[in-house]
Amino acid sequence: MSKINFEGNLKTFDSIELYFKKDIPENPKAIVIIVHGLCEHQGRYDYVVKRFNEFGYGVYRFDNRGHGKSGGEPGYIDDFIYFIDDADLIVELARKEYPNLPIFMLGHSMGGFIAAGYGSKYPDKLRGQIFSGPATIVLPVFDNLKDVDFDSEPRVKVPNALSKLICRDKEVVKEYDNDPLVLKETNQKLLGEVFIKGPAWLNENIKNYTYSCLILHGDDDRHENSKNLRKDHDTIPAWVFDKDPDFEAFEEGTDKMDREDMEIAKTMFYEEMGWDVETGIPTRATLERLGLGYMADDLEERG
Repeated sequence: MSKINFEGNLKTFDSIELYFKKDIPENPKAIVIIVHGLCEHQGRYDYVVKRFNEFGYGVYRFDNRGHGKSGGEPGYIDDFIYFIDDADLIVELARKEYPNLPIFMLGHSMGGFIAAGYGSKYPDKLRGQIFSGPATIVLPVFDNLKDVDFDSEPRVKVPNALSKLICRDKEVVKEYDNDPLVLKETNQKLLGEVFIKGPAWLNENIKNYTYSCLILHGDDDRHENSKNLRKDHDTIPAWVFDKDPDFEAFEEGTDKMDREDMEIAKTMFYEEMGWDVETGIPTRATLERLGLGYMADDLEERG
């Protein structure tokens, strides 16, 4: 199979044209679907696609509705669930075209929320997910929206002030600011749907999430604010313990997991690694033993 580079459009349930691209190397070993963040577009992931292709992974990517080259009112959405269902169009296309390959989803920032929402609504279509700074909680920057009736005033404009947060590399920031496809403003309704209603819905539905996932974020990422990794990060989906209670074990001689046993196992692992058993964070003694005392100082400063 020769390399494939293709771009086109898919029509959503409400007749919006969703722009997408696919870049498939020869004999791909898996497919990755990229979901971009707020105000940006799929074209900003050219380097990521190039690297995936070099390692043998095919990539599908698309512009969320109201973004980039896709249709829809710029920076606006009536319901955050539309983003999730739009992503499913791309997943279904990839499944149809590559039925024998595992499919993964990578979501960045708002795209991380869409990916997490996708995993909660469609828990049986992917092999796994990758989250890059996922916006899965109510971010402090959007706290004021909790008191705003964004349904009655949906089209109040909000300037895009993300460039100062996206990267330390000034050239990357400059390219972002000068990119004609990057939205210069968005609407209050979209922000309320994705960053207020969305996390609340996700919190209620995350119990349905079953995928293996990799979570990545920067050391000063506004999307992550947990100080207890044991409680908020090192968790196991409820389905492992509760789903299909009469379902037989995966292999002969094994049993379904028990919550208390798993917590005991986590404690034993933390102790062996030299991590605080309450928080799952490496202790100062462990970090200093590894020559990382400066990280212990930084963690203490952060509280």
